Order: sequence, then structure tokens, then C-alpha cells
Amino acid sequence: MILEGRVFKFDDNINTDWIISGRYKFSITDMKELSKYLFEDIRPSFYQELIPNKSIIVAGENFGMGSSREQAPWVIKEAGVLCVVAKSFARIFYRNAFNIGLALIEADTSSLSEADTISVNLNKGIIESNRGSEIEFNPWDNFRKELVKQKGILNYLKKYKGFKVE
Repeated sequence: MILEGRVFKFDDNINTDWIISGRYKFSITDMKELSKYLFEDIRPSFYQELIPNKSIIVAGENFGMGSSREQAPWVIKEAGVLCVVAKSFARIFYRNAFNIGLALIEADTSSLSEADTISVNLNKGIIESNRGSEIEFNPWDNFRKELVKQKGILNYLKKYKGFKVE
């Protein structure tokens, strides 16, 4: 599995309130609509800059810190972001992301810059940039690959465990 896209670079400690502001928590329940406000408080034009299914968020340490708001990974996915590559993730954000099928990669992102084009090879554990840099990360196990392929834990359970989720 290979994901290719343009880098949108963020710093360390990006919290869930910056990903999606709490002021929308109850007023907008449609995740596609809510995704239009992604990073609104720290990068107001972010949603307009995105190229659906050709964009990758790259960040530093502790991406997704703060509340356990499930909307945070969901709006990233609904906006058409292919994956998030960061030095580290907050644990609850990491779990919520994989539960909905959003790909997260932990790697040293210091050599990546805004507007780079990168290729993330999940099988080999290699990120290659258009500037010639190569970053290694731990290749994914089959379970994580299937969670993303099936678009989340509910679809995974339906397919492989015979669960009937309504």
C-alpha cells in the first residue's frame, strides 16, 4: 500500500481543539460539512488549500493531544487527507484514527517541508520525498493495513468477524 501526496506541515503539540474547534461540536454533526472547518483557528485557509486524496499532513511530536474528541480524526479523513505523518501521536487520537480507518505513520518528520511531495510505502516502511530524502519507519502489521483498507474497525468486524452492526 502506497500513499502519495503533497505535504501540509504543522508543528509539535497540535491539539484536537486546533484540528476542529469545540464551538462546532454540537452544531454540525455531518462530518463532511464539519471538515470544512479543519484547522480553522490556526490555519484559516487550510480546507481551501487541500487537494482531496492527494494531501498528507506532516507534524512534529504529540499530534492530536488534548480531548478525546472523535471528530478530530474524522474531519481529517472526511476532508480527503490520505494520512498523517508525525514524530508521535497522542494515544487516544491514535486509537480513534485507526478505529475510523485514518492512516497514521510515526516517523522523523524533520527533513520534510511544506509543499514537498512524498510517497509513503506502508509495506516497506519508507517515506520518499521529491527532494530525494528517504525516511524509514516501522512497517505496518496486517491488522493496521486492514483497518485502513476496510475504512475502520466496524467494517473490519463486519467482514472478518461476522458482526452485524447497524
